[in-house]
Amino acid sequence: MRFSLPGSDAFFVLCVLCVLCVPSAIVIATQQPPGTFAKKGGNPEAAKVKNPVAASPASLAAGKRSYQRLCEKCHGPEGHGDGTAVTEKQPQDLTDATWEFGSTDGELFAAVHDGTSPDMEGYKERMTDTEIWNVVNYVRSLRK
Repeated sequence: MRFSLPGSDAFFVLCVLCVLCVPSAIVIATQQPPGTFAKKGGNPEAAKVKNPVAASPASLAAGKRSYQRLCEKCHGPEGHGDGTAVTEKQPQDLTDATWEFGSTDGELFAAVHDGTSPDMEGYKERMTDTEIWNVVNYVRSLRK
């Protein structure tokens, strides 16, 4: 036996499913695990995360390539926050000793991974964790 709905009933069922399912999917997709996103003043949970990637010459070179491709436009070529794509708010000067969203490797990773604001988007969809750790290592080298 084949089950079928008349055209208007099928459309109604589809609309009901969309109304019920789409908002739930949006909420699930936009939720971040507690304690892993960047927070002003720092994030104690992220601060506990240790950088698993050694700051080797290869890591620094890879981090610099990613930085130039994705970060330089706002943070500038030397990390001073003087890039050409600056919008309303001045980006963080990455050569400072302390940062608005925390200064540990784990907090920097969280800021790059999850973003800090609409202007500073997260890069978890565009970069692997290793690529982000390489950027963390490279940014650390800018302070020296």
